[in-house]
Amino acid sequence: MSERKTYHMSAADFRRHGRAVVDWIADYYEQLEALPVLSQVLPGQIRAGLPAHPPLNGEAFEDILQDITDLILPGVTHWQSPNFFAFFPANASGPAILGDLLSSGLGVQGMLWATSPACTELETHVLDWVVEMLGLPAKFLSISAGGGVIQDTASSAALCALLAARERATNFAANQQGSDGRLVAYASSQAHSSIEKAVKVAGIGQQNLRLIGVDEKFAMRPDFLARQIEEDRQGGRIPFFVVATVGTTSSNGIDPLPQIGNICRENNIWLHVDGAMAGTAALCPEYRWIHDGLETADSYCFNPHKWMFTNFDCDCFYVADRNILIQTLSILPEYLRNQATESGAVIDYRDWHIPLGRRFRALKLWFVIRHYGIEGLRYHIRRHIELAQEFADWIKKDDRFEIVVSPPLNLVCFRHRGGDDINQNMMDRLNRSGDLYLTHTMMHDRLTLRLCVGQTHTRRRHVVNAWRRIQDVATKVEK
Repeated sequence: MSERKTYHMSAADFRRHGRAVVDWIADYYEQLEALPVLSQVLPGQIRAGLPAHPPLNGEAFEDILQDITDLILPGVTHWQSPNFFAFFPANASGPAILGDLLSSGLGVQGMLWATSPACTELETHVLDWVVEMLGLPAKFLSISAGGGVIQDTASSAALCALLAARERATNFAANQQGSDGRLVAYASSQAHSSIEKAVKVAGIGQQNLRLIGVDEKFAMRPDFLARQIEEDRQGGRIPFFVVATVGTTSSNGIDPLPQIGNICRENNIWLHVDGAMAGTAALCPEYRWIHDGLETADSYCFNPHKWMFTNFDCDCFYVADRNILIQTLSILPEYLRNQATESGAVIDYRDWHIPLGRRFRALKLWFVIRHYGIEGLRYHIRRHIELAQEFADWIKKDDRFEIVVSPPLNLVCFRHRGGDDINQNMMDRLNRSGDLYLTHTMMHDRLTLRLCVGQTHTRRRHVVNAWRRIQDVATKVEK
């Protein structure tokens, strides 16, 4: 009796098609610089080109891959383009892509140590490496009371930190009874929107988030923070959570951690530090000042998927006391019980974040660190900062433009002196051209352009070309 068709892809076909996909990706990177950075399609255009109904029978893989080129690629905004200067980067690299491929191939679900010991132990080890690489406080090492875990994003890290802070402040009563509405959280007016979302998701309530004013460098004012905390205490509130940011999204503002940390210690408030993109700069000893005062933090996170060539998603989240985090998030139903967990000798990362399931993310970060080495990573970080500072110098020499705030690292916030309409017009024209991609923010109630140098393949000529295009478009909109 002949064996029935399985419909699965055979090992031979997988090898053949896999090579075709790798070739497609390699070809994509070789032509990437010539593609329009911002997708030029109209809303609904991609869906209009897709079949209305799914196929009844399987299709040839060659046809699927061809549709990637014909149908999907036109709708891609090319985050990996060397001319991508928008938002913060979400950069990738060859070793990270290959590490992610292996993760997908292994198909590990690493919720428990027992479900794949290598997934857990490699992650613990790589996170300890990163502590050393960035010069982070030793209390974040796994051999201490704390430790690190890979989250998907800084948004999830902030939520986990907030939940742990909530439980510490209520002696773990909030998990059982809910919040009584007296808990208050604090962040600067420049903090990421994920903080506001976290207080909503955690049941703290948006009305209990205090946004603290900033100084001329858009960094949190510690005196304002201390005053607000005292006012809340006098009003019968319970201050429990402060977020300080190292490199805000809007302006790359760096909050003063030593002063904020002292305030938190004096008031027994959990301090979470969000390093987002800028934390990667601490790979270079000369930029570790951005973390001065981090020893006072209860938790810290930064995103290797922003500036450390590790493709999305990969956030390194550290806590000084892992038992608080675990007690906050741990639920152990019968079907997850196992001898290794009950021995207490292993880490089960399911207790360190919101989802139960988890991918083998540590592979791609491990590949990146081993491929580049610390010196290779430092080289590119230093080069990006040098290019951003050079771009800022060009802005200062052109009387039509102004720097809004002195750039501490690789983000330059600038604007044309002609006003909001001119700046909006310039940005729209530049982005429509496909030559580069910029985004904006509001600073001092005025529209401000942002140029961030951090894409893996950005070189000096790309920054030079961006400045020339900005100057050319400025001349046109001035007429």
